Amino acid sequence: MNFETYPFEKLNHLLQEITPNSDYAPLSLTIGEPQFATPQFILDALNESVTLLNKYPKTAGEPELRAGMLKYLENRFALKLDNTQIIPTFGTREVLFNFPQFLLHDIKDPVMAFPNPFYQIYEGAAKACRAEVIYLNLNASNNFQPVVDELALEKADFVILNSPNNPTSSVIPMDALKQWVQLALKHNFVLLNDECYADLYLNEPLPSLLNASIEVGNKSFQNILVINSISKRSSAPGLRSGFIAGDAEILKAYMIYRTYVGCASPLPLQHAAAAAWADQEHVDVFREKYKKNFEVAKEVLGTDAPEATFYIWLKVEDEIAFTTKLYKEYNLKVIPGSFLGREGEGKGYVRLALVYEADKTREALQRIAMLSEKLKIKNYK
Repeated sequence: MNFETYPFEKLNHLLQEITPNSDYAPLSLTIGEPQFATPQFILDALNESVTLLNKYPKTAGEPELRAGMLKYLENRFALKLDNTQIIPTFGTREVLFNFPQFLLHDIKDPVMAFPNPFYQIYEGAAKACRAEVIYLNLNASNNFQPVVDELALEKADFVILNSPNNPTSSVIPMDALKQWVQLALKHNFVLLNDECYADLYLNEPLPSLLNASIEVGNKSFQNILVINSISKRSSAPGLRSGFIAGDAEILKAYMIYRTYVGCASPLPLQHAAAAAWADQEHVDVFREKYKKNFEVAKEVLGTDAPEATFYIWLKVEDEIAFTTKLYKEYNLKVIPGSFLGREGEGKGYVRLALVYEADKTREALQRIAMLSEKLKIKNYK
């Protein structure tokens, strides 16, 4: 299979011949990995269950984990799902890669659609499925919203949305989510929203695509699925805990497929994840940290905060030159937007992941401000 090089590998190649300014300590705003300590109650749950390493985990997930996830969906979204409508997964990267292969295996000449720019695993899955790709281009002209082209979607078999979005931080409004559900039913494609940043809202809680499905009368979630992860909300990416939820008929067959994949989470990780999913208070603490970081960004760079995520999609004109100069002169790494998109999308932007405490975030952003002053970049919006 001819997979594209991952963005971080492209960045390493871009910067490999550059010696950064040693007057500055190395900093990186590249990877969306929270740098805050995992809450103690999650660590305690992990420690208390380490003796379970002598047992094989169930592919379907332990009852305690499923209960924690269902409690999360009820507490956070007022969704009362049952065990037929959810499957625990080993994070969400694996499900994003193997679910399309399961779904599209028996379809001749399958067609996938997903946002552009994007989380690169979407593209990897499409390549593994030999699927034709329809790009839902996100740019300033459409306010970084996936534009509906019904003529193109008529041939789609599987559509991925990503709201809140990585890398642009855009959020699809409820009315638009409802329109997407109606399109999935009208054209009979499976619609999945990647909701891994749904808990990192800055002001008002954001709805799930499953909420939109109920709003339009699709209470059985026919053709509708969501995925979510504990990594961002609980500062626990190492737990590798996620889920896929929605259409029970699709998930019933996918569960059989997963017994062959061999990606069940170890029991101690499941018990720790169960505790994390069932609790919302600790997420509020992290949300306040990200909110503070965006306040710092407003002060230092003049950028407005998005509705959600911990990303800034920063307009810089020449993203390659900006990235290399920033590393050479200020020892700070960022991701060029063109590494995250295709067909020109993402060009002229860099993605900043504000995943540190406020003081370190301020230091990084001040370096960006210094370079911007040199380059006479005055308006990031």
